[in-house]
Amino acid sequence: MESLVKTEFSVPTKNEVSSVNQEIFDNLDKALGFVPNLYATIAYSDNGLKRYLDYQNAKTSLSNKEKEAVNLVVSQVNGCIYCQSAHLVLGKMNGFNEQQLLNIRNGKSDNLKLNSLVKLAADITNNKGNTSDENVKDFFAQGYTKENLVDLILQISDKTAMNYLHNLTKIPVDFPLAESL
Repeated sequence: MESLVKTEFSVPTKNEVSSVNQEIFDNLDKALGFVPNLYATIAYSDNGLKRYLDYQNAKTSLSNKEKEAVNLVVSQVNGCIYCQSAHLVLGKMNGFNEQQLLNIRNGKSDNLKLNSLVKLAADITNNKGNTSDENVKDFFAQGYTKENLVDLILQISDKTAMNYLHNLTKIPVDFPLAESL
């Protein structure tokens, strides 16, 4: 007989997290107007939230728009409704329209350079880094560099961590809910 143990996750309040995380909550509230539930969930770890935000906000060779395309397609591949919902909002803030966001969720873009990035990001995510030579060649043919490739992999790792956290915890989505494809 198999026994399943399920841990219920609630979103911790400011009073339930460490003083370091309370300060980060205040900063997030000032910058965003609220503390996203997934960030609050990271605060179960006394060091996790600062560590994650430092990693997420580190300099990269990818533009904000490219990062959002990667975040969205990786979240789609990993089936994370929280991150799909968040990155649809952030994608719009970074200049994508509804159709472009739908295309990215479907693993493509009308822009050739962005298309190579989105296809490679989906391929890396789907195949745990064992990508097709064709997608890698196309990525470089569109003008991306080895630096961009390393930064792409780091961006995928950033988003995958958040996808896994939400897929495991199922905390409430506090962004307009992404429609199923």
